[in-house]
Order: sequence, then C-alpha cells, then structure tokens
Amino acid sequence: MEIMAESPEWKKTHCARMDHGGCALKVKVEGGRIVQIKGDPEGFLNQGYICAKALAAADRLQHPSRLKYPLMRTGNRGSGKWKRITWHEALDEIAHRLDAARKRHGAKSVAFGQGMPKGMEHFTLMRLANLFRSPNVVTTQDVCHSPREVTGIHTCGFYPVADLHHQSDLVILWGSNITDTNEEGEICKLLIRQIRQGTKLIVIDPRKTALAEKAEHWLQIMPGTDHALALAFLNVILAEKLYDDKFVAEWTAGFEDLKNHVRPYTPERMSEITQIPAEKILNAARAYASAPAALIQWGNPLEHTAHNFHTLRALVCLMAVCGNLDIPGGNVQALDPHILKLREFICLDQYPAKMKEMISTHHRTLPKFNAVPAAFFRQAVLEETPYPVKAAYFQCANPLLTYAQSDKTFEALLKLDFLAVSDIVMTPTASMADIVLPAATQFEFNDIGHYGLGHGYILARPKIVNPPADCRPDIEILNELGKRLTPERYWYASSQELLDAVLSPAGMTYEDFIKAGYLKGPEQFEKYKSKGFRTPSGKVELSLTRANDLGVEALPEPGNIDRRKDADYPLNLTSSKDRYFLHSSYRWVEKLRKSSPAPRVKLHPQTAAAYRIQQDDSVIVETRNGAITQKADITRDILPGVVCADYGWWFPEAGPETQFDWRSSNFNMLTAMTPVGKAFGTPDLKGISCRIRRADSG
Repeated sequence: MEIMAESPEWKKTHCARMDHGGCALKVKVEGGRIVQIKGDPEGFLNQGYICAKALAAADRLQHPSRLKYPLMRTGNRGSGKWKRITWHEALDEIAHRLDAARKRHGAKSVAFGQGMPKGMEHFTLMRLANLFRSPNVVTTQDVCHSPREVTGIHTCGFYPVADLHHQSDLVILWGSNITDTNEEGEICKLLIRQIRQGTKLIVIDPRKTALAEKAEHWLQIMPGTDHALALAFLNVILAEKLYDDKFVAEWTAGFEDLKNHVRPYTPERMSEITQIPAEKILNAARAYASAPAALIQWGNPLEHTAHNFHTLRALVCLMAVCGNLDIPGGNVQALDPHILKLREFICLDQYPAKMKEMISTHHRTLPKFNAVPAAFFRQAVLEETPYPVKAAYFQCANPLLTYAQSDKTFEALLKLDFLAVSDIVMTPTASMADIVLPAATQFEFNDIGHYGLGHGYILARPKIVNPPADCRPDIEILNELGKRLTPERYWYASSQELLDAVLSPAGMTYEDFIKAGYLKGPEQFEKYKSKGFRTPSGKVELSLTRANDLGVEALPEPGNIDRRKDADYPLNLTSSKDRYFLHSSYRWVEKLRKSSPAPRVKLHPQTAAAYRIQQDDSVIVETRNGAITQKADITRDILPGVVCADYGWWFPEAGPETQFDWRSSNFNMLTAMTPVGKAFGTPDLKGISCRIRRADSG
C-alpha cells in the first residue's frame, strides 16, 4: 500500500520571540516541520513586511544546540557540568528551593526575572510573583518602554503611542531606527507607506540610518544629549509662539513656568552640546510645530541614560504644546479591547502590600513604575540593601549580557543561593543556573501577543508545529510552579484555559481569536474633551503639580547637560542593536550569524586615522569600567569622536565552561551599574566617556 506524503499547508500567526512581535506571518508546514516563512500582506501592522530575523525563525526549532530536557548542575556554578532530570524532579526542586528561601528570609528574598516581554509569559510570571508574595519582578523595563509609559502617565495621564495607522503631516523618528528594529510594534511598513504619500520626516540619530537618507531634516546628534535637543525645541517653539495657543490655554497647566524655564536653552547653546548646527535645530523645531498633525516615534535609546525622565518629559511637553496629543496621526491614548484587565490577570489585588515592599520603593522610583531595575536587584543580592535577595527564577532573559556592568551581574549570580533559568538554548546566564529548563519557542505553543503593552491591540500567535518532546511553554511551566508554590485555585487546568480567561470578557475563546487574527480596542480621539486628562489638574502637566510628592523636579531639567569631558577618555561611546539579532539572542543561528559574523565598532575616518586604525583591525574600546575588543568598521555615517560599539555579543562556539566567552566583546563590560537616575534606576548606556586603540598597539 502506497503511503501518501503529507501535502504542504500554509498557516497564519504573528512574529514573537525573534522580535517584540507584531508582523503577521504565513508559515508553510510540511511533514510536521516549518519549511518557509513569509510576511502576510493582510497583516494589521506589517502589510507583508518581514525582517531577516523572522525569515530565519524556523532555524531555531531544530537547531542542534536546542535544550531538549531539564538539567541540574553537578559541578561548581558556571563549570558547565550537568545531569539530565525529569520535569517532575525539576519543578519539585525549583519549588522546594524557592519555598525554602521564602521560609528562611521571607518571600521578598525571591526575585522573578524577565527579559523583554515576549508574550503572556511575562504577565504569568507577575501573577506567580504576586501570589507568592514577592514584590520583586526584575526586568529591563528601566531601559525599555516603561520610562516613556510612566512619564506619559504622570504628565498627561496616558502613554502617548505613535499612531502610524492614520496619516501624519510630519513624523519625527527620535532615536528610532525603525527599518532595523521595528520596536514596540511600530512596523516600518506603515511609516514607509506614509512617506510615499507625502508625510515629511525628521530623523534624530547619531548614525546615518536608512531613513535619514529620506528625511527632510536629519539631526546628527551627539549620543546622550537628547534632553538638550528637546529643551532647544521647546525654546524655539515657545519663544516664537509656534505653539497651539487654544490647546495650551484650555488643556495645559504650568505653561508660563515651562516657557520661562526653557528660555536659557537656545539652539545656539544647545548646538555646543548636541553638535547639531543651531540653524538645523531651528528649522526642525519649526517644521514640527507647523505641521497640522505630527507624531514623535520615540526610540529606545532615549531611555538609555540616567536623565531619561527629563528627556521624555520634554518630549511629552512638545507633543502637548503643539496640540499633537490624542489626535489622528499624532501620539495617542490607545484603548485596549474588551479583555481581562491586566491588574486582574496578575492578581495584583491579592497582594496589596506590593508597592510598599518592592526594592524599588526603598530607592523611591516613580509611582506606577512597578518593576525592579537591574541595578537595584544586584545591590540587593550583593549588599543586601534594602534586604537580601537569595534566590531567583529567570525566563526569556540573559542578564549577564544585557545588564549594565556585566562583572557585577556575574558576582550577583555567583552569590545567589539558588538560580533557575528557562530558555531555548544554553546561554551565558543559563550556564550559571542550578536548574535549566528547556522552553518551547515561537510556533510551538498558543500565545497572545502585545497584551499589557499599552498599544490598544492584541495579536493571535497560534501553535504551528509541536515542540521537542520535553520542551514546554513558559506559561505552562509557570502554571505548574504556581500550583506548587501558591494556592492552586488561582491557576488553570491548562495553559489553554489561561488564554481563554484573558479573552473571555470579549466573548471569545482562543479558537475564535485565531480566526480573528487580532483584536483592537475602540478608536477614539480627543477623549480629553469630555473627560479631561487623568492627572491631578485634569490637564497636561507641563509643570508637575505633585512634583514634591513624587520626589522629582516639576519641569524637565537639563541635568548634567554641561558635564565636563574626561580628559583620559576623550571619545563618546554609544551602542547600536544589530538588525540580525534580538538583544543578545540568536548568535547561534547560522543564517543570521553568517550575515553578521563578528562584533564591530563603528568609527569615523577622522577618528580612525587619529588612532592609526584601519578597516577590520581589532580595536580595544576602554572606559573607566572595563575594556572589550571588536572589529573596526570605518564609516562616515557617524560623527568624529563617536565610538559606536555592537551590543549583546557572546560566542556560543566558546562552550559553557567559559560561559560562552561573555566578557571579550560584551558592550556591558564598559558600562557602570551606578550612578542611576532617580526616577527609574536607569544607568548611562549612551554618551559614555571612552578611549580606543588598536589591539596590537600595546
């Protein structure tokens, strides 16, 4: 009898762990394996666009380095010695060790860690932490989207999201390299369509990005000086009376205070700081103010300095005085679809003391910022301030690469009494764990994308193929740990029930959601006209009325705007993300590694000549905190005096015994854990003083 071969089948889903997730995909499956991936032209966000990471996404699933079963450490921590154990043994051991720490040191001594949110696993982890009674969910949110979200909430009552679904007259890409990163669900296809239809573009970026070529104004800014430029924009717009006087009069508080405050920050003075000619600052500020509908697509680099709160405050003030808040084609308050509220899902009401007991509360970070920054987590481990942290559970994270001052992260991981890590391959961080769990990855389980991210929509990520036999989704792992560590009534018979619970207020099951593809909240604009702004004054607070209570300045401040250069480290160090990787992920995917085989440091020809560096030379980059080596990439796309190093590099080929050589090219060997900004506990990751030399120069 002849056995008929299974015919290929195309299935629809959305991208997830290769990026923040958002691009609709069409996935071809044959014989239980993914054989092709392409962009879905009907995609709500991407309209057929797809990036290199997504094209290579299936390569992760059958990769030889994939973790296939749970592991328990047998040698010294970090020695790379393991034994295979069962899932039952692994979950019991994790539950036993976390509960032992809770009984001996209190629930606060256990931290639950997450990297960039990938899907429902982030919020299921928060649910577990709250029910466990640990207030300490450690994330990278201090350098991710939370500063702009929380700053927006305190300034105008909501997180001002870029509305690329309606035509704008002008768009500012402020530190957003949207064609490479597509961050926060803002997919470049939507913007490119607008540019073709006549939308004008301002690009503010230290590098000559792809869209800088198409911009009417490209402001090549010195890294770390965005707050200076934002104050200069306000200076021009307020001094020249280019603001929306009707909106300002009716819907802002503290306008005169802001106007007087920004008077000293002229384009001429800020030009010296930013290295942008004053005339360019004037012209760009005027262009933004004169556009009937304009938006600011703010990029992640704005959150990579200790003064990020003031930068973001200034940008929300810019949106407000120009009347660009909550209008079509501006920065809007996105309304969520009718689904389970995040507060309910994470069981926040079951732990009313959380905000009082968080490590962050001791450091007086801003209210509404509900995560523990990396700096404060490590301080609690290493110095036991404000209390000791003894055990940790991490998922979707590689803090040994992604936290500032990596040597301090290494010390902290060594000091922990217990560490468990869930991941899809053995990473530098996972190699330091006591228990390593093999996670299922994208395409291998049902998930919901963009829940809890404030963009007003959620995306269906249905299962396409089966995971390896012993790999489990993080939401399933957490659901089982929850039953062992907290009252079982708060958990689900299966992870499928968990997803159904999120969708139930919409009258949908997950199967219904798959058919719909995505769910979007109601589209409403200028909601403030009937309800006011959700601030103490009911208006956009250009000057914060509760500044004293919040422990911050009322107006966006210049901070260390005039800080002196370090004569021994005269160059300006920044970093950039690689379009072929996601933070520290996927250096082990051959297709992607072939496109970007080694870490590279970008130097202007003038800078390279001054240090006798030629293309592809090995270059040592050094700060007062450490030194790394990367290959020289000489380009006129950056300013003289700027050093732009690659971020997130480790070497899977080096082996677990050295934690995959996380030191030699890792950008965060150059950064410092302190000082940090008060509002969010953010360290300086941009605008750092550095020096360089050829590796063979002695």
